[in-house]
Amino acid sequence: MANIELVWWWALCLLPLPLLIYKWAPSRQNSAAITLPYLPQHASVSRSSGWVHKGLALAIWVCLLFAAARPVWYGDPVYVSPKHRDMMLVVDLSYSMSEKDMRDGDHYIDRLTAVKHVLKDFIAKRKGDRLGLIYFADHAYLQTPLTFDLTTVKHQVDHAVLKLIGTQTAMGEGIGLATKNFIDGNAPQRVMILLSDGTNNSGVMTPLEAAKIAKKYHTKIYTIGVGAGEMTVQSLFGSRTVNTAKGLDEKTLKHIAKLTGGRYFRARDADDLHNIYDSINQLEPVKKAAQTWRPQTEWFGVPLAIALLLSMVLMVLRRNHV
Repeated sequence: MANIELVWWWALCLLPLPLLIYKWAPSRQNSAAITLPYLPQHASVSRSSGWVHKGLALAIWVCLLFAAARPVWYGDPVYVSPKHRDMMLVVDLSYSMSEKDMRDGDHYIDRLTAVKHVLKDFIAKRKGDRLGLIYFADHAYLQTPLTFDLTTVKHQVDHAVLKLIGTQTAMGEGIGLATKNFIDGNAPQRVMILLSDGTNNSGVMTPLEAAKIAKKYHTKIYTIGVGAGEMTVQSLFGSRTVNTAKGLDEKTLKHIAKLTGGRYFRARDADDLHNIYDSINQLEPVKKAAQTWRPQTEWFGVPLAIALLLSMVLMVLRRNHV
């Protein structure tokens, strides 16, 4: 009985109503009794039959109130998985990603190596999301379709190499290809993380055109610009200051993020990359992989049926004792 609940339990407050009416209502005036020398045999049981009628009427009242209180039976909890979220990682593999300007502790590493380290940690934290991976250089290529297999995505990131798909930057194609994969799915949330260190100079679609299409299909894009910027380097002629991020198109990356409701981040070293992906983790928290609900069945029909049956019995008894 622990699974049964009276939704409108306050209806039971009317239980004593018949007793109050019986006690406080004005009594009916009895007519003068007629004395007969001989009474029918069944007259002796009229008093007991009156109590039976009252008992049945009271039982009917109780059943009606329990039906009005709306008894509901709750089943055992059922665990279901909600609709997933789709997330595409769109990574620049142009040759400029080989620039060794990302400080990692006391030394510098190339941009692609820094991105690999951070992306693998980020992917490991996305349990419950469906991830995909796209690389772009001369053109965009789908490396890993959307999947829950995060281990495969991490392996694909780890095996990325430069010059495999060219040396240019087809940023617009990368956004367009990611959007196409979103359209083929049915996830209610679509997130794209675009990382680039250059300017769109290849492909058949501009980044802003692709971003407008992504917005049309309810895709949020976070953009990350990679490059240390101004830094001092040593040469045979002494030290000099160079701008390693002069090819970075921050204006376009900011516009893409603003247009789709995302945010733009700038990564000047490996620590920046770690902090950026941690920030995206907080902005796009992983949903719980399971939710629970309890099936319920309305039981008001049971006391209502009992009340109907008792009413029929009471009607027959009263008819036979008229």
